[in-house]
Amino acid sequence: MIYLELFLTFLKIGAVSFGGGYGMISLIREETLAHGWLTEGELMNFIAVSESTPGPLAVNMATFVGSAQGGIWGALAATAGVVLPAFIIILLIAAVLKNILKYEGVRAVLGGIRPAVTGLIISTAAITFLSVLFSVKTVHSSPEADLKGLIILGVLAAISAVYKLTRKKSLSPILLILMAGAAGVALYYVPVAI
Repeated sequence: MIYLELFLTFLKIGAVSFGGGYGMISLIREETLAHGWLTEGELMNFIAVSESTPGPLAVNMATFVGSAQGGIWGALAATAGVVLPAFIIILLIAAVLKNILKYEGVRAVLGGIRPAVTGLIISTAAITFLSVLFSVKTVHSSPEADLKGLIILGVLAAISAVYKLTRKKSLSPILLILMAGAAGVALYYVPVAI
């Protein structure tokens, strides 16, 4: 039954992931591709939509994948699965938080987890970057540059840098997302009349 499979898969992802949504992307990618629930392109689109919508990235991803596979009940099953482990862990930590952080072993475990989470986030960013802008899906793939995507990235990076230099503050991420979306529509979907 797809609902139970979605729940158990996202329960496993939620139980073994550290570092929030970005740390979970690599596991979500691995599981959804292994189950055949999404293609690489669909996954990249889901990541973009998940980052653009309100709420935690992992919850949004679980909801979107669940919805794509099982409608509303699939979305509920996947979302419940990914949220349940964190909910239980937070309840347990809240009950013993004052006492648990005084132990050197607990601090050592948390100190050891940080580099692993950082590595997961960096590898996810590198995989997403290579997949989206250079169509690299495996180690043996030959890169094919997506010139339109590189143009959008370059223009937005330049706009952001100029804004930061002139205004002494960063450009709103919401505005950057909207500009990237508009540029994507203009470059990928608007037919060019010659």
